[in-house]
Amino acid sequence: MKRIVFTLLALVVCIGFSGCTPPLDAGSEKTSDRKPNIIFILADDLGYAELGSYGQTKIKTPNLDKLRADGIKFTNAYSGHAVCAPSRCTFLTGLHTGHSYVRGNLGMPVAGQLDIPADTVTVAKLLKQSGYVTAVCGKWGLGGPGTDGVPWKQGFDVFCGYLDQWRAHNYYPTYLYKNGEKLLLNNPEFASHQRLEKPLATEEEYFKLFAGPDYCTKPMISTALDFIDENKDKPFFLYYATPIPHVSIQVPQEDYAQYKDTFDDTPYLGDKGYLPHPQPRAGYAAMVSHMDRNVGKIIDRIHALGLDNDTLIIFTSDNGPTFNGGSDSTFFESTPFRELKCSIREGGIRVPLIAKWPGKIKAGTTTDLPTALWDMMPTFLEACNEVDRTPEGIDGISILPTLTGEGKQAIHNHFYWETGNAKAVRMDKWKGYCRVKKGVDGQIELFDLEADPKESKNIAKEYPEVVAKIHTIMTEGRTDSPYYTFGLPSPARSEWVKEAKVRAEKYK
Repeated sequence: MKRIVFTLLALVVCIGFSGCTPPLDAGSEKTSDRKPNIIFILADDLGYAELGSYGQTKIKTPNLDKLRADGIKFTNAYSGHAVCAPSRCTFLTGLHTGHSYVRGNLGMPVAGQLDIPADTVTVAKLLKQSGYVTAVCGKWGLGGPGTDGVPWKQGFDVFCGYLDQWRAHNYYPTYLYKNGEKLLLNNPEFASHQRLEKPLATEEEYFKLFAGPDYCTKPMISTALDFIDENKDKPFFLYYATPIPHVSIQVPQEDYAQYKDTFDDTPYLGDKGYLPHPQPRAGYAAMVSHMDRNVGKIIDRIHALGLDNDTLIIFTSDNGPTFNGGSDSTFFESTPFRELKCSIREGGIRVPLIAKWPGKIKAGTTTDLPTALWDMMPTFLEACNEVDRTPEGIDGISILPTLTGEGKQAIHNHFYWETGNAKAVRMDKWKGYCRVKKGVDGQIELFDLEADPKESKNIAKEYPEVVAKIHTIMTEGRTDSPYYTFGLPSPARSEWVKEAKVRAEKYK
């Protein structure tokens, strides 16, 4: 009894002195004065309603549903664009596609996509200046080998993944890139776009032809977890840009087994591009669940290290759900909005967004605040008390006040998107949309998103003053790009393609 009392007294005395604290149990939540870790997880082509917390019933996403339960859900979150590369550019630079360098998927196989310049101000560079160690794992798409656009020249200390979006069409590539060098995988070489005349006799034949030993996400998630372990005692920024669920529909057999024979499925033969699959609905669902498990691994690692309260985690998607490669967005009810990927109607750009930060973000909350990917840069800088580093002239606004419930939330006057043949503006509840042909804007369509979120009734004639304001934004709220010219001739684009062909021969 005396020994027990002495031990308790010693523990009380020890706690009373600085530098002498009882050990943390694994998974306990410690707090500190250090800058928060930031983990940004970007899904690829994930639809607004493809998570359980956003209404999905056919695909299981327990880890992301738990993330939502522990954090905040956005119902009016937008991607940066309707396709991959420009959306990622808006995230990294805080600029919408009326101002950003990359505004479309201009790219060449192996050579990669249009490369952002060396002097691009990225969120990774700004966080490094603020004392962060940085990593990106997954799909890059903003500069291929031999260019200034590669991640290790754009502020990232660690990279593992695809530089080129074309190679990311195959989940069993022969190599990825890791920190500037090729990371060879034990997969056979095969084309990522093939078509069958008739279904194969057995499922094993599909896996034999269109799979290999090394699924691409394994080294990506392994690198991400190692990065967390190695930097647990300092502030870090992890950008986990998972290539899932972008087609081709390819997933390890153990994941596929979860959904095999679950749905009324017909073999996909490759007639809408990408690779065939014996049960495409089951394969697609398995891919989303595979992604969910990898997100769970990241969350579990943070918890095991006792870093929960020191870590802001944000999950979202780069654009809406797709329509090709055997995917079935109608069957999964992937979005409640109009149209899909490649369109800047709501279905192509409205995405899920969930954030968690214990002690800062109240669990189980929901917000209808409109936000877009270009808001991430100022949000991260405010979260780490580096507001003064926010570049002048960016389009983003910090959403930290909404996340934490502290301070006054600034509101966007408008949001702007453009593709090679269309423009769109959201202004309060109003959505303006117009087609562009050979550089000339067409008639603006107007929708009231509060009353008509599916953009089904054009009310432009009823509100000419609103249309006039949107027209001004579409014409004066953007700058011209030498690479993206709304169907007009582009010498700069042609020259880049010539250079990219030369690089492709060098790096293939």
